[in-house]
Amino acid sequence: MAAPVGQSAKRGSLSVAVPPPLQSTEASLIPVKSVQITVLEGHDLKGVKGETPVTYVRVEYNGTTLGDSSKTDVSSSGTVIYNFTTSFDYNPDGPNSLDDIAHKPIFLTVIEVLPKEKRQKDEKTVALGQAVVDLLPLLQGKCSFETTVPLHAAPGSPMENLRPDAKCALEVAVSVQESLLSAAQLSGGNLLRVTLEAAYSVPDAFIPTGPQQNYMVSLQVPTAGEKEYPLLFKNGVLKLGGEKEPLPRPKKWPISNILAPGAQSIPDSFIVGGSYEDEDGELNKTEDREFRIQAESIKKRIVWDVERRCYLEPAAVLNLQKHIAESRYWPVEITRVPVVTSTKGKSSKADKGDDDGQISFHGVAYVNVVPLLYPGVKRIRGAFRVVAYQVCEVFEKTKCLLSVFRDLGHQINLTKLGATSAGINSPHSRAVASRNQKEDKVREKDGQRKVGMSNALKSQVSETALEMEGSGCQNLEGQQYTEAGTFLVMEIELDKALVPKRLPEELAARCVKEMIPPRPQFPCRTAGAKKAVKDYHSQITSIAGAILDEYHELFGKQVTDGAMIDHQTLEEQKCQLNYELNRSGKYFAFKEQLKHSVVKIVREKYLKTTAFNNLEQLQAFQSELYVYLVDQMHIALNQDTAAPTLPTFASCEQLRLFAHEAEVTGDYELASLYYQQRVARDRQNIQYWLDYGAFCLLIEEDIKAQECFREALSLNPSHLYSLLLCGIAAVIMEHYEEAEIFFEDSSCLEPSSILAWTLLGLFYDIQDNDIRVEMAFHEANKLLQARLTKEKTIIEAAEGGGKCYTFLLTLVSEMKKLSTGVLESSFVTTTVPVSRLSHPSTTIFMETIRFLMEVNALQFVHRALAHELLCLQGGPSCDYYLVLAQTHMLKKNFPKAEECLQEAIQIDYLNPNVWAQKGHLCYLSGNLSEAKECYERTISFVTDAAEMHFVYLRLGSIYLEEKEYDKAKQIYLLACKKSASCLTWLGVGIACYRLKEMGEAEEALSEANALNNNNAEVWAYLALVCMKVSAQPARYYKLNKEDLLQEIHEVQQIVGFGNPSF
Repeated sequence: MAAPVGQSAKRGSLSVAVPPPLQSTEASLIPVKSVQITVLEGHDLKGVKGETPVTYVRVEYNGTTLGDSSKTDVSSSGTVIYNFTTSFDYNPDGPNSLDDIAHKPIFLTVIEVLPKEKRQKDEKTVALGQAVVDLLPLLQGKCSFETTVPLHAAPGSPMENLRPDAKCALEVAVSVQESLLSAAQLSGGNLLRVTLEAAYSVPDAFIPTGPQQNYMVSLQVPTAGEKEYPLLFKNGVLKLGGEKEPLPRPKKWPISNILAPGAQSIPDSFIVGGSYEDEDGELNKTEDREFRIQAESIKKRIVWDVERRCYLEPAAVLNLQKHIAESRYWPVEITRVPVVTSTKGKSSKADKGDDDGQISFHGVAYVNVVPLLYPGVKRIRGAFRVVAYQVCEVFEKTKCLLSVFRDLGHQINLTKLGATSAGINSPHSRAVASRNQKEDKVREKDGQRKVGMSNALKSQVSETALEMEGSGCQNLEGQQYTEAGTFLVMEIELDKALVPKRLPEELAARCVKEMIPPRPQFPCRTAGAKKAVKDYHSQITSIAGAILDEYHELFGKQVTDGAMIDHQTLEEQKCQLNYELNRSGKYFAFKEQLKHSVVKIVREKYLKTTAFNNLEQLQAFQSELYVYLVDQMHIALNQDTAAPTLPTFASCEQLRLFAHEAEVTGDYELASLYYQQRVARDRQNIQYWLDYGAFCLLIEEDIKAQECFREALSLNPSHLYSLLLCGIAAVIMEHYEEAEIFFEDSSCLEPSSILAWTLLGLFYDIQDNDIRVEMAFHEANKLLQARLTKEKTIIEAAEGGGKCYTFLLTLVSEMKKLSTGVLESSFVTTTVPVSRLSHPSTTIFMETIRFLMEVNALQFVHRALAHELLCLQGGPSCDYYLVLAQTHMLKKNFPKAEECLQEAIQIDYLNPNVWAQKGHLCYLSGNLSEAKECYERTISFVTDAAEMHFVYLRLGSIYLEEKEYDKAKQIYLLACKKSASCLTWLGVGIACYRLKEMGEAEEALSEANALNNNNAEVWAYLALVCMKVSAQPARYYKLNKEDLLQEIHEVQQIVGFGNPSF
């Protein structure tokens, strides 16, 4: 593309005629459109001779000079007006096709005419600079555009030494009479950009000395027909290690022989890099990071930094989608070819195109392009390992038999092509070349003959390649890529996503508003900072009471003696109390009890829901929060607490507990009644509807569950868990189109939710849409890794900070966990967790299974467990077997559940959840003695199991069955203290009755009756107690009238109940 500076042009000429290529009759029917280029003026020009040189501008495109402007003087200010217009013809089937316009710019060379010296016959010229005009706007539907392009200095030009504020530039206008693209092409076509950055960690055999080598990379792009055409990147620069490539750095045109070095860069197009974890390639894991850093900074590399654009017709776009769906990998070949220089008048093998034997170090990288079929994805970038090119392996992975370098070397003429272009042989240029043959008169017959020959050649090439590989011919040079760990860094980008992603507004308009009946907006219920502080006060008071109880248990005798306690004794008692609290695990339990209220203060009062940017911000926030919490603690401890007024009915939290108790005991009618009571009390509470719907899923009332979920969604169409549960219900009822929109809407509303992306992937798995499954799981895994990395960073910072409120760091980590949408806290009530795993999950599937078990979506649970089993390394985890056992128990498959629990015990013998679950299994199987051992082991652990409430209930019932009434009373009292219910107080009442403690029995049974006055067993024991204590009030009040007492006894004997012995 360098300007022939030794040639002169006619002054005032507007254009230089270019002989048109030969065209067939069909091509002549296609209208030829003219693209006009007008060079308006130049700025800040400086010549070799003086400040006002005589210059003209030369316009070139696609290797052809379009014309020279008239010679014009530059003004003293450096401005020159050219007003020069020229043009070239766009032809869809010609050399100036849409593909050419996509990747070939217009070159504008400013040339100075030097004054003639004495005895000088010819005029001398020198190139000052060169500018490039990108024609991409013409492919975006524009008919005209104006631009100011910088003028890059030519080597040795005086423009290299301009003042810093000078901006050498040319103003250019480009226009066409009508758009180059039709409406169908604008809507259905696409622009593909392939950027080859570099090959890192190349073999040691690549050395800069010795014969000159041309390092090349190629890949084949699908076209509108069955054939593919090759993209060829040539002239890679071999560099020794020592420093990393700068970022950002400009991308280069796929054109050779550009005059000005600065003109090689594509305007406003840069390689910006990014973190390894965000890449789509193969070397993006944490364990690959050190190798990537070393390879990109120390080891040898080959650098191209070239961007190649390809315009894709609508038919080619469809073919590209089909090709990616059928074969997820694109083979990207790499090789090197010695540079051959031929002398004039002689013919060499390179001239004839016979360069197959010169190809060496033939390797291939398999680029996974499936992410381009993800909804909304337009770009993939990453590092891809290079391995030896083996025909069988390439065909197995890519279904591609032809190699660009080996099989198509004759057609693309590798050594010669490098002298003119670093681009490709486009299908259009090959079509034009075929017209320049002498057999035009018999084109149809010749064409048929060529098709047959092409198929035969392809078959012959394939068979020969397979035979060579099968006979033991190995690519020993290519193996060096594997040994050196070579990888290619490249980027593939489309202007428009192959699979459009629906916007949240579109999803809501199409589905949610249609399926959910409209209703008036309910007033928002605020639970702000005031309530958060109040909850914190109540937790402080509760913990203080528990500590006082512990103190009285340890030192109560000293207090009751009335002796004065000196300061030293108090300090000793304080140290002993601290020791007992830490030894027994109660200190940790108090901290866990306080955690949730502190999180609410952070979120509601400080409005802090995002991660901290640096450690300084975190420490400052911790200090401020610590001071505030201590002040509020003093306020809570010093205030006068009035006796709380007992409610006349159970609270909504208690109703939730009672409903879950009924679920576990199998009384579904009573559980349904409790859920309905909650909904009736507050129909605007989304969580009440979701809990009721989850219960309906348990009893397989799918229609009622769907109604509940949609009722919750109508209260808030943007509620994540309502959307997800609506999607789950739609899948259960086989309404897959509705389910897809619900799940897609949830991932759009909460793109940072691991749960939303995982459920979307599970749904696509049901649909057998493997590409969408991979997309959703990849996004969920990326979010999980980012969260784990943040948590690890905070933990490391806390460990480095010593006693820097590590307990607050845990709260911050919990906040981030909630903000990412892992699990909504309202699903797991503070009173009794429904189904929570003991250890934090480390896979997206275990995160999701927690939620699915709570909402009784067993269909999704089994599918998630299957994926969990596939992704685990080193075998299934304890949590996996625990959840699997729970699913078997729900189906009453006790032998399978026992097998799973045995596996879980072998993995984690000290897991209280496993022993609790085994106790439940033995209890339901009727093996009470073994169930008792499991429950006692569970309560002996320092850490409680997830569902201690039912451990207490069932262990207490076993004690009653075995007539161990003292133990039963203590267990039931412990249950009442943590989560009181009718069943817990009933257990206390029965134990006290059997122990002849009638007063306590009456009080306990009265409390049970207050919580549920429809329990027949409570009434029965109340009757027994009343009959036994009916005469005791008279004795208590010292009734001295013996005749009245006698009359009472007589009546008791007459009616047939009571205790006449009183």
